[in-house]
Amino acid sequence: MTWLLAYAALGAVAGVLAGLMGIGGGLVIVPGLLFLFHLQGFESSFLSHIAIGSSLAIIVPTALSSLWAHHKRGAIDWSVVLRLTPGLMFGALCGAWLASQFSTDLLKTLFGLFLLMVAIQIFSGRNPDHGKTRGQGAAVFFPVGAVIGTVSGLVGIGGGTMTVPFLVWRGKTLPGSIATSAACGLPIAVAGTLGFMLMGADVGAGSSTGFVYWPAVVAVGLFAVLMAPAGARLAHSLPIPVLKKWFALLLVVVGVRLLIS
Repeated sequence: MTWLLAYAALGAVAGVLAGLMGIGGGLVIVPGLLFLFHLQGFESSFLSHIAIGSSLAIIVPTALSSLWAHHKRGAIDWSVVLRLTPGLMFGALCGAWLASQFSTDLLKTLFGLFLLMVAIQIFSGRNPDHGKTRGQGAAVFFPVGAVIGTVSGLVGIGGGTMTVPFLVWRGKTLPGSIATSAACGLPIAVAGTLGFMLMGADVGAGSSTGFVYWPAVVAVGLFAVLMAPAGARLAHSLPIPVLKKWFALLLVVVGVRLLIS
């Protein structure tokens, strides 16, 4: 019961931050699960794998919730989602396979570096500029989706930090890009979760399926979905630019800690 409460608290924090600043939950959930799993005495050889696999499973319900909210506003470009989905799912499966080949220490290092990259982007204060519509050839969608999916599957995120800049570069508005990116997080999460379940088939037991630990998935996912609307409401009354800087500083601290641990 104590650990379920800890998972619920992590989910609440991730949900509020997601709703407050539009930050993907995986950035908070993966390091949070790494910490909690370590305290629980999980097998150290697969600590990062279980944290990343569980994070992707948690993103499934949160992506559905976000997707539905944006869809009701008519903000999602479903033609783009359908074009990106094959590459995203293929890439997420590749990311899961790559993760299964890496040691838990290497995965922690990769995630730490990714956090530092996101922090740098936040500190820079730059948002991608809305440009004119660029070539709409379908050929670009699969390779771009595959790259986004692979990175996302490897570090356990929904891919918004990469999908949004790509969609804005293609000529979409920032709000439309965010909404469409939210829908793109679902195929990444589904394929990545399946990949981590399969790649860890010889490891999972009891409450786990492969590298997915279900008690954490249920508790974190439930409270992340419940608390995201509260974060969205707070976004209208708090100084978001200042909070983003503090969040970026937190990412730096967590990222450096992962690199040196």
